[in-house]
Amino acid sequence: MRSFAVSALREPPFPARRHAAVELVAGASLGWARDLGLVGTPDALRRLGGASPAELAARACPDAPVDRLCLLSDLITWLFVLDDACDEDGLAASPTRLAPVVAGLLTVLDRHGDPDVPRPTGSGPLGLALDDLCRRARARQRPTLLLRLVSELRQYLLALLWEAANRERQRVPGVAEYVQMRRHTGGVAPSFTLTDLAHDALPGAGRRADPALTALDALAADLVCWCNDLFSYGKERTGEWDGHNLVATIIAEGGQDEQDALHAAAARFNEALAGYAEREAVLAAEGDEGVRAFLATRRNWIRATYDWSLAATRYA
Repeated sequence: MRSFAVSALREPPFPARRHAAVELVAGASLGWARDLGLVGTPDALRRLGGASPAELAARACPDAPVDRLCLLSDLITWLFVLDDACDEDGLAASPTRLAPVVAGLLTVLDRHGDPDVPRPTGSGPLGLALDDLCRRARARQRPTLLLRLVSELRQYLLALLWEAANRERQRVPGVAEYVQMRRHTGGVAPSFTLTDLAHDALPGAGRRADPALTALDALAADLVCWCNDLFSYGKERTGEWDGHNLVATIIAEGGQDEQDALHAAAARFNEALAGYAEREAVLAAEGDEGVRAFLATRRNWIRATYDWSLAATRYA
């Protein structure tokens, strides 16, 4: 299935870039994860190594100051660890099992990284790490982005409960429902926000709310998630039952066989990528420096996901 994704997906027409400090950041993120207890077993350490979070961050944010790149890499590390706990360790096999963990993490988010509040207790390594991420984001003194980050992480956590309810009932969502919820379960929005936090010359809140920019932002998130789905489908189909993949939803909704569904999912990605490039070109021609900087961040993420998926062993 990995070879299918390589051959069927159109390569994003954006330059491939990579931060020069990737090895430094990889070591720092691994140390951060170990110090906070996120990777307490050899198996967890192996899975995180296969995910190469610093590599993805370095490709998505190639021009960031190193400290801000570390923050993005640590967020991606946290997302991968929680994703593995849900998918590999059975944490999200049912909403009743996942709900107490989500509640504890929501309590951490409610602090908004307040440095004057004691470190959280009772939420485990995931809670301690999330609190650290919020504190560091708050220290950048860009409150609009902090509020956006906290809101998007809430949406991510609540979307995980939607997935857990589907797993418990072995329910495959419809394609439209899946596409909508995948934007949240993929953890892409908070990753975009910390990418924005790494740059200073981006549009203000008023310009950022322009419907053309928000629509392009959502399409960028879709492309990141669908690319991930195509590369990960082969591994997912051999594991525990899970209908949370674009290919699986196309099979269930349309009654197509697996090969036709794979081609349909790839075609969806390719058509969306072509549409994205056309819309981005229009916005770049009409926009100011801040808009063009914003477009570069999303372009980097689309290309980074494709290149990282080719190299990472997470879905091999």
